[in-house]
Amino acid sequence: MKLIDRYIGRQILFTMVFGVSVLSFVLVLGNLFLKLFDVLINHNFPLGMILSFIAYILPFSLTYTIPWGFLTAVLLVLGRLSGENELIAMKSSGISITRMCMPLFFLALVCVGICLWIDIDVAPRAQNNMKNELVKLATENPLSLFGSDHIIDEFPGKKIYVEDKQGRELKNIIVYVMDKSANVQQVIFAKTGELETNQDAVLLHIFDARFEQRDPDAPMDFSKIHDGIVMTDNVFSIPLKELYEKNKRLRVPSQKLLPELLKDMHDLVAEPQTADTKSKLSTIRTEINKRFSFSLASFALALIAIPLAITAHRKETTIGFLFSFMVAFGYFFFSQVATMAQSNPRMHPELLIWLPNVVFIIFGSVLFWRLSRQ
Repeated sequence: MKLIDRYIGRQILFTMVFGVSVLSFVLVLGNLFLKLFDVLINHNFPLGMILSFIAYILPFSLTYTIPWGFLTAVLLVLGRLSGENELIAMKSSGISITRMCMPLFFLALVCVGICLWIDIDVAPRAQNNMKNELVKLATENPLSLFGSDHIIDEFPGKKIYVEDKQGRELKNIIVYVMDKSANVQQVIFAKTGELETNQDAVLLHIFDARFEQRDPDAPMDFSKIHDGIVMTDNVFSIPLKELYEKNKRLRVPSQKLLPELLKDMHDLVAEPQTADTKSKLSTIRTEINKRFSFSLASFALALIAIPLAITAHRKETTIGFLFSFMVAFGYFFFSQVATMAQSNPRMHPELLIWLPNVVFIIFGSVLFWRLSRQ
């Protein structure tokens, strides 16, 4: 039996490593490179920082690619063993399906442990480090934030659109000045501009500028817009201290470690339960449950993959990849639906996030039990 365990386990492990590598570097990092290519060209980000971003995002992608890679490995290996009648030969020797799958279940539990470690500790730290790098870049080299046909929203209380950037020269600039409630109070249009920096601020020199003032009481009422003065030259200052403090202070739940999330949840429970408080509390609860739920994906997907691969009796690689895509898409689709509803406490997203695991484990257990009875 040890020989069979090593035989099946080795094939599953090697195929899973290959699958995770392909999914991570081709699908995830390939798509990431397409998004970062514009950043690299237009924003002059250092290549070393781009590589750092990839290293920071990779742990987050592994929470998806490890279960998907393991699912693909189970479908391909068991599909081939079934298609070449090796499983029949093992059953003829008195080895049950349950016993054959023991190395597979062991590897599934190992994947669960790795994903749990990534979800709880590695991925949040990586996301937080990536944000710190962006904050560091924005404060040390704020000119890199400006790019052609790009909206800059990193600066507190302001959004800046630049149609074209050539070095320090900007063309067709729109600056939105907002209040604390994110309502637009003033809009500035400029044909050209020039960037300059000092130790305390980014200086945006704008030329041929026109100011548009919104009504403070009705900023969305366009009938109350007042055209401001027209200036041939003006300097618009953006303090770097505000940028640094804003980005260091604001952290989304996915960037926090589990103890921080539990503390935030405890603090919100002690506050008066307003609609905003309930929404924040629901988001944090969903994030906590999501990390534990996603770690079980490898086991849930394996239970579905085993009977599917054996009963399909196909050894073609294309069929295995097609099955893995369909099953993984169904699992992660419903998980994302629950995540999208995380700020709506009425839908109980903290419980809804467990639905894919419950459905797949129950359905997979029934199929596996029927298979083992044959």
